[in-house]
Amino acid sequence: MTVVRRIRPDEGATLRDVRLAALADAPSAFGSTYARESVQTAEDWAERARAGSAGSERATFFAVGNDGIVGLVGGYRPEPSSSRVELVSMWTHPAARRRGVGRLLVDAVLDWARTCGARAVELWVTRGNVGAEDLYRAMGFVDAGDRQPLPSDPSKEEVRMRVDL
Repeated sequence: MTVVRRIRPDEGATLRDVRLAALADAPSAFGSTYARESVQTAEDWAERARAGSAGSERATFFAVGNDGIVGLVGGYRPEPSSSRVELVSMWTHPAARRRGVGRLLVDAVLDWARTCGARAVELWVTRGNVGAEDLYRAMGFVDAGDRQPLPSDPSKEEVRMRVDL
């Protein structure tokens, strides 16, 4: 059984390992790169874990299965008083895909966003990432009409999706 929980403030090293695994596994799914994030310091990762562990400005969640952490997702408010949350860093381990882990992770961000008083959750998905696009559509996200080059690879395009809460 897989459970989703919020990151703990002391899990900076774990966050680093999972995030770098995600970037290595699916580089075209993220706006950042393995090279950019692999040089961050232990204190950078510790701060990211602390920031995502509590409060209503940002949240990081792990999906934990029998074999350890099998997924990651984050959410943040672009501005402190924003009624909108951005869903970011969504990843499931290849062995955990098509088993409902992605749905659990997205639900965690949606629940957190509702608790924080947000009215919508938005995300960017790389065009052609069919598994992610299908998951988001199944969970009520719709194309918001915005397009932009993928920051980590401008030859690819991202599509903004949105769900109202």
